[in-house]
Amino acid sequence: MKRDLVITTSLIIPESEIHWQFARSGGPGGQNVNKVNSKAILRWEILRNQTLPPAALDRLKIAAANRITTEGDLILSCDEYRDQPKNIARCESKLRSMILQALHTPRVRKATKPSYSSTRRRLDNKKRHAEKKAGRRSPSD
Repeated sequence: MKRDLVITTSLIIPESEIHWQFARSGGPGGQNVNKVNSKAILRWEILRNQTLPPAALDRLKIAAANRITTEGDLILSCDEYRDQPKNIARCESKLRSMILQALHTPRVRKATKPSYSSTRRRLDNKKRHAEKKAGRRSPSD
């Protein structure tokens, strides 16, 4: 069951950093729920990780801040399916997608100015609107 988690061809999380726990699931399954530990809980020691680039690790820590314990473990759980192997695969895919998202460097927003014509249009609309409102006022105002 234990194996390395392949994220990309160049990025692999060793099995020594991932620990699994299993619990009884509250999901679908009828009486099967009461006797089978189908819920999978993945515990990844994120602070011990040496494979992830530091910048990506920082982005992951920010994105998954509510899933990281005080000991530095990232916890993911899944009880969507009735059988344990599917829940394990789902936990792995969740972690894989979180890491892939953290690996992606966000583009820096370049500040721009509104064009002359858009500013002109905005001011013209504003003026027309003010004139319309002024036309509704009583002459005594």
